[in-house]
Amino acid sequence: MAKYTTSNLNISTVTKAKPKDKLYRLRDGGGLFCEVLTTGAKVWRYNYRIHGKQKTFTIGKFPDTSISEARTSRDEAKKLVSSGIDPSQQKQINKKALTENTFQKIAEVWLKHQKPEWSAEHYRRTKSYLERDVFPWLGNKEAKSIEAPDIIPIIMKVSDRGAVDAASRVKGFIQQVFDYALVHGKASRNPAKDINLQLILPKRIKKHFSAITDPVKLGELLRAIDGYHGSIVVRQALKLVPMVMVRPSELNNAEWIEFDLDSSMWTIPAKRRKLPTHIKNANKPEDEHQVPLSSQAVTILKEAYQYTGKSKYVFPSARGRSRPMSNNAIRVALRSMGFDNDTITTHGFRGVASTFLNTLGYRSEVIEAQLAHKEKNHVRRAYNHADYLQERTVMLQKWANYLDDLKNDCEDSLIVKSVSH
Repeated sequence: MAKYTTSNLNISTVTKAKPKDKLYRLRDGGGLFCEVLTTGAKVWRYNYRIHGKQKTFTIGKFPDTSISEARTSRDEAKKLVSSGIDPSQQKQINKKALTENTFQKIAEVWLKHQKPEWSAEHYRRTKSYLERDVFPWLGNKEAKSIEAPDIIPIIMKVSDRGAVDAASRVKGFIQQVFDYALVHGKASRNPAKDINLQLILPKRIKKHFSAITDPVKLGELLRAIDGYHGSIVVRQALKLVPMVMVRPSELNNAEWIEFDLDSSMWTIPAKRRKLPTHIKNANKPEDEHQVPLSSQAVTILKEAYQYTGKSKYVFPSARGRSRPMSNNAIRVALRSMGFDNDTITTHGFRGVASTFLNTLGYRSEVIEAQLAHKEKNHVRRAYNHADYLQERTVMLQKWANYLDDLKNDCEDSLIVKSVSH
């Protein structure tokens, strides 16, 4: 049995208490005592009796918990006992409630709730941002205790590593978690809404994707692509990308099942397009994007089929045909040919086509339809894209012919002039 020592405890008495071969206790009265362990640690505990059983309630360690704090905790525990509530059980209940109301726990439940509505990639990216940039700083904090000054340093840490867009996304994720917490009664307000990013993030000059707009230089690029000596898969992708006006992700992840080479048509399903998540998930035929294929594009794809026809992807990864070509493959190839980011990017080929086709006199609405740019009116967008299909088919064939002329250094094609339709 531990030995009890009655004492009018003060900070000096507790501080000077030395460990012995066995633990002993310094009593303060009213069931409160400081237990001195053989390791030298000192722990405040409270003895009480409830429902006919003798029990002990652990309050905290000294000096983290002072004498006055220990006495206050004892008095609060006594009130619970007098009301028939076991303070030890109540402590566990409070601890569980606190765990369930931490930012991390709420965020994890929110992620689980959102997962069915999101693409796998968006879910993975959001979860990664939270785990890397938010949980280490806010994870264990009770949501109700978090204020804007707790969030701002997190946003700034992301921004300081040169990821300003990511910093904005992180703030957005935190704000969405708090919106969820508010609905479920786990927060009383959303502190992220108090943060004006324009006042804390560095000002940025919006840059457009680099694109070549000089016919002579475009011809040089096309000849360089023809002479590319790298991967056959990448070379075929490089040849195709100037002709089709699609987004890089649509090209890189293209699947053979999407192509009807006999009808010279590439149909990109909604699930692979740049669309709101609910439209991508629905993946309806009316949200597909049709890309008419010029005779030159069909020839390139037939050549590619000889190498990758047994793969799911038109342009599979060099690391294995079960995955698509890397997002950086074309960019790296362009760099190897001497075309840097300030000259041309994969996405920049869309700008090249748009600039030249507008100059050549094609209708802007037809060009926009081929670029699959958003229209606010969903019905109008679906109608127009279908309505312009014949014009887009003619336009892309003439565009491919024009690119051939530039590549062959035809003098007439170096002068951009209107084309009658």
